[in-house]
Amino acid sequence: MNKPVLVIMAAGLGSRYGGLKQIAPVDGMGHIIIDFSIYDAVRAGFEKAVFIVAPHLEKDFRETVGSRIERHIEVCYAHQNLDILPQGFKVPNGRVKPWGTAHAVLSAKDLVDSNFAVINADDFYGKESFHKIYRFLETKASESRHAMVGYCLGNTITEHGYVSRGVCKTDSGKNLLEVVERTRIEARSGGAAYTEDGENYTFLPFDTTVSMNLWGFGLSMMGEIENRFSAFLRESLKENPLKCEYYLPFVANRMLDEGKIKISVLETFDKWYGVTYPEDMPVVKEAVSKMKKDGMYPEKLWG
Repeated sequence: MNKPVLVIMAAGLGSRYGGLKQIAPVDGMGHIIIDFSIYDAVRAGFEKAVFIVAPHLEKDFRETVGSRIERHIEVCYAHQNLDILPQGFKVPNGRVKPWGTAHAVLSAKDLVDSNFAVINADDFYGKESFHKIYRFLETKASESRHAMVGYCLGNTITEHGYVSRGVCKTDSGKNLLEVVERTRIEARSGGAAYTEDGENYTFLPFDTTVSMNLWGFGLSMMGEIENRFSAFLRESLKENPLKCEYYLPFVANRMLDEGKIKISVLETFDKWYGVTYPEDMPVVKEAVSKMKKDGMYPEKLWG
């Protein structure tokens, strides 16, 4: 088996910021969040990264990100195109929305030849998380055993608005039972709370385990994602042809329900950082500055 591969979902990165060149750096050296993730991944042992990008952004991505890191890790690019669909399906008229995170991973199928980790391009995950997922992929991942890094909700929340998080249920052995997507979680005194209707809230303790889309899969999961896409489309296109999305937790939950796999939850106390709201940027910059002062990162990552 080849060494584990890092798959980075970046297809929506440019659109969220109005273009890759508009992404604000988080330090004085011009680094953006993905620089720190790749740096941590290389330190953990990863030697190959597959970026999933929008086709029209590949050139900018190579210039903005790839050129900085390609001397330190092998870099490949995959395109998440709407027409990557199973035989017998076509893109619904008027559909412009991407098909979701599981579809994004599927678009990298031909470039992934080993157990693989999956991350978001604009999330700061922390050093420990990459070490844990890499060790799992090297020593424990199999056709029936996969993993997810679990964060404490309190380490992922913002005070500037609501967030979406995959709330996890686990058994006593820290195996995942279910991921439930909560799309509106807000900070509260002593914890957080989510709502489904905008009026009624359910309290969530800060130590609730949540998924931030840092997964570790055996290579066989790529085939499962591909094989299950048709069933998803048959179910979902009838109800929501323009906006339905094929998410990684959807695949994971189905396979857990079938008893086909186990997913280990690798707990971390790393703090997650991201820029959900403009007010989050100063917080991220301050955190990066402190981590550099504490010796966790060099001033220039790719020197």
